[in-house]
Amino acid sequence: MANAVAMSSLLGSKSAVAARPAAFSGKARTARVQARFVAVSAADRQVWFPGNAPAPHLDGSLPGDFGFDPLSLGSDPQLLKWFQQAELVHGRTAMTAVAGILFPAVATKAGVVNIPQWYDAGSVWVQNNPNFPFAALLFIQIILTGWVETKRWLDFKNPGSQADGSFLGVTDDFKGVANGYPGGKLFDPFGLSRGSEGQLQKYQENEIKNGRLAMVAFLGFIAQHAATGKGPIDNLADHLANPTAVTFATNGVSLPFVH
Repeated sequence: MANAVAMSSLLGSKSAVAARPAAFSGKARTARVQARFVAVSAADRQVWFPGNAPAPHLDGSLPGDFGFDPLSLGSDPQLLKWFQQAELVHGRTAMTAVAGILFPAVATKAGVVNIPQWYDAGSVWVQNNPNFPFAALLFIQIILTGWVETKRWLDFKNPGSQADGSFLGVTDDFKGVANGYPGGKLFDPFGLSRGSEGQLQKYQENEIKNGRLAMVAFLGFIAQHAATGKGPIDNLADHLANPTAVTFATNGVSLPFVH
């Protein structure tokens, strides 16, 4: 009987030893599959220049991250976080500015309204509002913008800290889904940020792409006005009226060596 028990224990031990390599090989196989998945995911990631490796400190987790940072400006995590917020705010400002330039210009060109061009708006305001000087308008803008920017800075340093209802209840909605995305009923009346995580990430990526495009567009508007003295819609109308003779190469400024 004792011999039978001993034999059974020995067989059980051999079976456990035999099973152990299989278990280890299974774990190793899983690790290899995971590593291959990570490699494939990295290979499938969109980068600003196909075939180039993205910057090592950009892992694709930020909206609109295509690995572009040739000067490694965002290698410091805190600076990268600040750069992200700065780009987001500048992109939103540029989208508002571009819309404020294009829509009135189109409506004026169509004869619906008569709104001055963006580069004349300040002087027209001063002329039409002698009892409300431009300095007073600028002072009010500085005060209001300073308040908003201070609240944004404090929220950057301590995310969610500004949802305290300290300003007539307005700041109740300052606590959003993430830093830079306040959400709430005030900033997200349609509840777009309260959908699925994947949909929110898509919205965030679309926003930053449109913001980058708007920043480039506004820079183009400045360059157009410097070269032609006109706004973008007037420039477009002139070009469409004579596509071969009215281009950036014929305005006498963009390519000064071409006559």
